[in-house]
Order: sequence, then structure tokens, then C-alpha cells
Amino acid sequence: MIRASDLKKSDAVKVEGEPCIVETVTVQKPSARGAVTLYKFRFRNAQTKHKTDLTFRGDDMFDEAELERRPVQILFGDASSFSFMDQRDFSQFALAKDEIEDEWPYLTEGLEGVLALSSEGRILGLELPVLVTLPIVETRPSVKGGSVTARTKPAVLSTGLTVQVPEYLEAGEFIRVDTRTGLYASKA
Repeated sequence: MIRASDLKKSDAVKVEGEPCIVETVTVQKPSARGAVTLYKFRFRNAQTKHKTDLTFRGDDMFDEAELERRPVQILFGDASSFSFMDQRDFSQFALAKDEIEDEWPYLTEGLEGVLALSSEGRILGLELPVLVTLPIVETRPSVKGGSVTARTKPAVLSTGLTVQVPEYLEAGEFIRVDTRTGLYASKA
């Protein structure tokens, strides 16, 4: 059993008997004395991929879900799916775009640190590293005199993801993107 106040992003618990993965956690501390701290969670059902927003008190308990995290290697991808290889037993599997919709903009061949989430021998989803390195494919020309802390501009990355980057960056440069937020983290 795990308390609601101890849950973090990517933890696996059972919600109404179904295995779910915590996607976001928001803590709400009321200003009134004696009020209870509330934890707002966004859960993603590991089997159906449906998202649910629920609020719990910090001392509410959850059963831990039996999810196994296994390291995988991305073999290749096309417009509709990606193929993976389990690095422990070398078995191969494919996941369609709609099964990994949230992870899709960060996947590239050769990406390291990807984990497959499985239960009872069935692949349910992926867990990505916190930061991924991607090249900028298209952006406006850099501004002469643009500084590191200055304004931002949109940049299209190799996977099609668009993020706001500092003005001094140009096409062809590599940046790190936070997979939790989808925001620019740093220059690679």
C-alpha cells in the first residue's frame, strides 16, 4: 500500500481495480487552519490509455500495480508505428502511433533510456528519459545580439515537435527537451 502523499509521476497504482500510471501531481494546500492538503492526480489507465483526473487526501491509500519496467531499444519507425527490441531477452514488438501518442514527438532511432511498461507479458506503454536531445530543423534566423536570456522564437524539431527556443539558436543545432513538459530545457 502506498499513500497519496507519497505518489510521484510515473508511479503505478490501482485505481478502481485497474492499473494506472500517475501522469501529473498537483498539491493544493488550503489556507484555512486545520484544512486537509489535497492531491490532484491525472491517471492514465495502463490498459485502455484513458485519462482520469481525481483528487485525494494525503492519507488515502492505494494498492501498487504490478508493472514491470524493461529497457528497450528503438529499432525503426515509420508514420504509423515504432518497432522496439527488449534488451533483456531480445524479443521484438511494435507499438502503433495511437498507443504511444504522448511519447511519439520524442521518439527517434537510437534514443537511449527508454523503458517498456508491461503487465502479465503484455506491453502497455513506454516511459521516456526526462531529457531528450533533438536537432532543430526549422526556425527563424538568429537575431544579431540575441542573448541567452532574451526573447524566444518557435522552432520545429526533427520529430515535428514545435518548441519555444532562445532567439540565438539556429537550424541544425541540438537542444534538450523535457519530456514531462514538452519545453526547451537547454542547448545540447
